[in-house]
Formats: sequence, structure tokens, C-alpha cells
Amino acid sequence: MIKIMSNKEKYVPRLLTYYRDAIVVDLKSKFGITNTHAVPRLIKIVINMGVGEGTQDAKICEKAAAELGQITWQKPKICRARKPISNFKLKQGAPIGCCVTLRKNMMYEFLDRLITAAAPRIRDFRGFPANSFDGRGNYTFGLTEQSIFSEINLDKVSKTQGMNICIHTSTQKDEQAKELLSAFGFPFRR
Repeated sequence: MIKIMSNKEKYVPRLLTYYRDAIVVDLKSKFGITNTHAVPRLIKIVINMGVGEGTQDAKICEKAAAELGQITWQKPKICRARKPISNFKLKQGAPIGCCVTLRKNMMYEFLDRLITAAAPRIRDFRGFPANSFDGRGNYTFGLTEQSIFSEINLDKVSKTQGMNICIHTSTQKDEQAKELLSAFGFPFRR
């Protein structure tokens, strides 16, 4: 029997509850912030998959988009070429990748699955690089294959596909953003 939630009992992700209860208090004391709304927080997570072979066969890009949809539980947008480039055999309007922007509850759920389930499945994993911040509090890193996510059926994967993940925060300082991600348990390389 499926229980339907009413408006009074809304689902709140585990990491969001942890952020509100523990991380906000810790960051306020660490950085001397008095206003709760000035504490660094996550704004969005953007996941991009570039599919170079999509110019020759559009089904490859559709398959990558379907796998990205399984990983993020959200329908991805298929990105198309804006202008033709003959050196790359690229036609205008050809599919070249797909992307998803996650916000609010979906963002916290994805980050939780990435930290607890997917990252430990990476071969020879020693942590993500700690210097991949852009100077404005955003963190970007890449994954080489989609098979580290448990939502992907390995029997149906025909081609390994990498992805870029960008975590946007509300702060403009890299050290505050790194402290925020570390508080969530993000595995940085030491």
C-alpha cells in the first residue's frame, strides 16, 4: 500500500535537515557570521554530459540522456550545436550533449547519493581534488564513467560516458565553499 503525503508532512532530505541543524551553527561560529541568511548554502548542481559521437548518430545522445535521467531522476535537456563547424563534422542543430540542473530537494538527494554511494565505487578513489574551485565559491569536478551510480544497469550500458558536475554555492569565497562541502562530508583529496 502506497502512503500519499499530505501538505503537513512534506519529505525533507537527510542532508537538508543536517544542514539546518548542524552545519549552519558550525559555519556561523567558524566564520563569525551573525545573520543566518548569510551562511553559505547550496544553490544548484549542474550535471553536463558531452557526447561527441552524437553528431553522427543521434541515438547515442538520446541513450546518454536516458542514463543521465536515471541518475538524477529528472529529464535532461539535450543540447544542440548552435553553428556548423566543418573541421569537427558538426552540423547546426546536431545533438552534442545533455545537461540537468538540480535544485532544492533533488539537489540534496543527488549530493547524498554521490557522497555516500557513488564516490566509494570509483576505482582507486583517493578523493576529489581540493583546488577545483573557480574563485567565486563554485566547485567543479569530472567523473569518467556513469557506471558508479547504482541506478545504471551495467548490462544495458553500451558505451562508458563521463560527466562534469558543478556545485554552485551562495558564497563568493572558496574557503567558505570548501568548508561547506566538507561539512556535508564531501571527500576531498588530502
